[in-house]
Amino acid sequence: MRPLTRKGAATRQRILEGAAAHIREHGVAATALDDVLARTATSKSQLFHYFPGGREELLLAVARLEADRVLEDQRPHLSDLTSWPAWQSWRDTVVDRYRRQGRLCPLNSVTAHLGNRTPGAQAVVTELMNRWQSELATGVRHMQNAGEIDPALDADRAAAALLACIQGGVLIQMSTGQTTHLEAALDMGIAYLRAGRLPSP
Repeated sequence: MRPLTRKGAATRQRILEGAAAHIREHGVAATALDDVLARTATSKSQLFHYFPGGREELLLAVARLEADRVLEDQRPHLSDLTSWPAWQSWRDTVVDRYRRQGRLCPLNSVTAHLGNRTPGAQAVVTELMNRWQSELATGVRHMQNAGEIDPALDADRAAAALLACIQGGVLIQMSTGQTTHLEAALDMGIAYLRAGRLPSP
């Protein structure tokens, strides 16, 4: 595929952002290509120029966009887990993000809709989880180097457990509309890390 011009890239992004916004408001099942065309003032020929695979390709691009947003919404805290106050700020940011998101998770709804028939859908989620876990593990290692967490703790497994705490809490929130379980899971996960702090000499 030939590289897009600046104008072409902007048009493609407008279509993508419009589709993502409509899905966040109405859900993926209620989002047809005509909805995206109307929302973005785009012609059908333009849409298929930038997304020749049609709705399925557009939805996959939306999934990638939403996956990127999951991490971007945690900035700058996710990239700076260098103290316990920083970890608390990250925790508060995660809870606030999902509280504002509500019961509809755009990424989950899009990937669930695409299912196994779209090979890239699972890859989008897998890449997101790998990136997220890697950044959490980096934070754990920084705290280990600072003597705040036991160096014997497996940073990657600790990060995986924290990520599982978040995903479990979010799954319950999607059913109940409450962030109580997400907050409890994060609080317990961070408390576990703190319990591994090295004793003062």
